[in-house]
Amino acid sequence: GAGRIGVMDHDVVWWLGDLNYRIDEGMGTEEVFEKAQRGDIETLRKHDQLNIERGNSNVFQGFLESPLQFPPTYKYQPNTDLYECRPDKKLRAPAWCDRVLWHEGDNDTVTCLSYERAELNISDHKPVMATFTCRIKNINEEKRSEVYSEVMRTLDKFENQSLPKVDLDKTTIDFKNLYYDNKSTSSITLTNTGKVVAHFRLVPKLEDEKLCKDWVQVTPTFGTLLPGESMEINFAVQIDNETAIKLSNNEESLEDILILSLEKGRDHYLVVSGKYARSCFGMSVRDLVLIAEPVRDLPLDPKGRTDFEATHPQASLSVPKELWRIVDAICEKGLHEKDLFLTPGFAAEVKQIRECLDTNSDFGLFHIHSMAEVLVSFLASLSEPIVPSTLFPTLEIDQGNIMPWSRRFLEELPPIHYNCFVYIISFFREILLFSNSNNLSPAKLARVCTSCLIRSEENRGGKGDRSRNLSLIFLHFLTTNSI
Repeated sequence: GAGRIGVMDHDVVWWLGDLNYRIDEGMGTEEVFEKAQRGDIETLRKHDQLNIERGNSNVFQGFLESPLQFPPTYKYQPNTDLYECRPDKKLRAPAWCDRVLWHEGDNDTVTCLSYERAELNISDHKPVMATFTCRIKNINEEKRSEVYSEVMRTLDKFENQSLPKVDLDKTTIDFKNLYYDNKSTSSITLTNTGKVVAHFRLVPKLEDEKLCKDWVQVTPTFGTLLPGESMEINFAVQIDNETAIKLSNNEESLEDILILSLEKGRDHYLVVSGKYARSCFGMSVRDLVLIAEPVRDLPLDPKGRTDFEATHPQASLSVPKELWRIVDAICEKGLHEKDLFLTPGFAAEVKQIRECLDTNSDFGLFHIHSMAEVLVSFLASLSEPIVPSTLFPTLEIDQGNIMPWSRRFLEELPPIHYNCFVYIISFFREILLFSNSNNLSPAKLARVCTSCLIRSEENRGGKGDRSRNLSLIFLHFLTTNSI
């Protein structure tokens, strides 16, 4: 392949052995025998196939051979000096089968002192031997070392000048406290301090496919800087629901290392970290009913949580206090509110209400639509939905089977989930008492239940019909006194 050293790349190459070339067939066998036995080497040499082919540049181009001054070395009767011409044997004309050739890169490198055959009788060949003198290079190690050092210094200087170099104003970004669904941003300034154009790109870590964890976003991920030019790399982190669930279950950590790679230059490692301010969003109702204190106070790490629980006895609530607080707030001020649960709230208020739930702080004067939106998003965020997918009806729901399916539904709900479900349905039935003013209907609230009491992805794809059947069960509980 390209770049490899081959045989002919050496200073001197010798090629020797039984090359099996014969006397050209233009001379008859009997005539060859006659001239060989008479010692007419010059005539036979003119008809030697190897010399003819070399003269036509068909083989061994550039190779040399001393003139043949000895009789053909093949074929002899073993243990004799007689050519093989017995009538009971296959007749072969004598020939110079055994040869020694050489190739030299520089002229006058090799001198052939002798080229002859050995008069040995152990084979049907007479061995061929040659003696050479060869000029070889003699290296002056001291001078070689001086030249090598000077070349390396020159190359190092050139390489240092031609390698891209960048400076970063910082390599660590600590976002401190990070809150559920809040976006935090920061940036790093990258400056080309070298003398050549710098091409950079963020690359995945070994065995990773993504540049960074899902809660980190980076822009730009690649770019080009002229000497002296600067650019900002922007980082945005956001704790979405999936990340919050993993953090609550100690399956994720808010620390990541990103690799900024320079083309033909060194890699830079950027550390992004933060501390998650625990939220009730993304937790499970099984955990929430055991916590009387604000969930914000519960450490994320297992050891810290164990120490916390040792000094704070577990509660035994029927439903999470966060669910009770927000339902109570809506019951107190919002049962008459028109289009309750259908009109979106205010984003800033939604964040403040969520913070009140996480810290057990008093609610402010929030719009009731914001409170309703928080209730729906809280239920939808739970790591385990109130209604597990295993309770989705497997048959088409109709008036004939809705009662037994509803009964089975309640019986198979896990205990804490059952309490929450009954509490929510009772709350919605209370709201329906004021339907003349709030413009709500059982069908509308059944759709609200479908949007927040089951996993959102289970509303799509092949389970669509089953979730619609579940909506009919929700409607049944909202319109009958079966709980």
